[in-house]
Amino acid sequence: MSFEIPQDLQDYLAELEDFIEREIKPLENSNDNIRFFDHRREDARTDWERGGLPNEEWEALLRQARQLADKAGHYRYPYPKEYGGKEGGNYGMAVIREHLATMGLGLHNDLQNEHSIVGNNVGLLLMLNHGTEKQKEEWVDDLLNGRKGFAFGITEPNHGSDATHMETTAVKDGNEWVITGEKTWNTGIHKAQYDLIFARTSGNAGDAMGITCFLVPTDSPGFKVEEYLWTFNMPTDHAHISLTNVRVPEDAIFGGEGRGLGVVQHFFNENRIRQAASSLGAAQYCINESIQYAMERKPFGKALSTNQGVQFPLVELQTQAEMLRALIHKTAAAMDKYGAFSQSDKVSMCNYYSNRLCCEAADRAMQVHGGLGYSRHKPFEHIYRHHRRYRITEGAEEIQMRRVAGYMFGYMKQRAPKGVTE
Repeated sequence: MSFEIPQDLQDYLAELEDFIEREIKPLENSNDNIRFFDHRREDARTDWERGGLPNEEWEALLRQARQLADKAGHYRYPYPKEYGGKEGGNYGMAVIREHLATMGLGLHNDLQNEHSIVGNNVGLLLMLNHGTEKQKEEWVDDLLNGRKGFAFGITEPNHGSDATHMETTAVKDGNEWVITGEKTWNTGIHKAQYDLIFARTSGNAGDAMGITCFLVPTDSPGFKVEEYLWTFNMPTDHAHISLTNVRVPEDAIFGGEGRGLGVVQHFFNENRIRQAASSLGAAQYCINESIQYAMERKPFGKALSTNQGVQFPLVELQTQAEMLRALIHKTAAAMDKYGAFSQSDKVSMCNYYSNRLCCEAADRAMQVHGGLGYSRHKPFEHIYRHHRRYRITEGAEEIQMRRVAGYMFGYMKQRAPKGVTE
């Protein structure tokens, strides 16, 4: 097995770097757009007059960058060729996402809201795999071009990670379904025209089957945004919403009646390996910046880098980063070869450990940089605030560790590789 990144992928990373320098950096530095990435003025991203929502100018800038990337043929990298993509797999996406994050924060890649010049349009991928022909005809082109989107209404206030005990219900009434319940951490709902609402339609609390997802217009009577939840890292687009007798037609069902959890689980592993790669890249950035600063800073007449108290913690972090990188690459490559769910235990290992490593690297970078590292003249406190959430969202690290334990001790069964009967 070769541990070298294939030459064609190395060439593509160089192509991305060239594109960033030619088109993204000039845009980032024009018209004071840099204010959104200047950590001293980071609150420029937040519209405090609208309850802490993302600033419209910031979101417009991100949209402009994505359009440039799409025109250059980069944004659709993971999509099928028939939709203008390059059919990039999990391995390619992991390498790219890590590489972009290692370059630091910027308009090319800002993970606060999953923005990147190489897209990760989960809504589109879900639609291609689970939408009816009618839904695809209505949605795909708009999703591709950013004209339309939907948020994800999964988590509930009383149950958090335990999606199988959701209290939101949908009851059949003639040719319609009537939905009642609450959802929280409904990210992106401030702009989404639809919300993908998961509701129990049959079975009992705790059953995986019997949960159905519905494409619900956010302007439906009875659909209400109760509040936006302020977070460690602002702005917020995370809402607590309620549904009171919201009516949707039969064709609002997405992915089949009673099979809703299968829809969201479809891309869990793909999202988690990409997010792990991004956190690894951010960790590597913090390590690299700390090494550089330690070589330049000379208190008491000698460089910080000569002190073992500075060296050893960074050695530990770099060792962990190298081992994690090997596991991420191996896991992503195996996912491409055997299927996304053939490596569930390894994906969870990569995900929880990478997110933790990023927080540790950001904390160490603050320590090496001293007061400057703690200040907003450097990005480390921002990186910590942002990546700290990934130790909770999309499966808390305790959930990931429980999954690994399930496979280790035989309580869960690994899905067989493609073409192999379980």
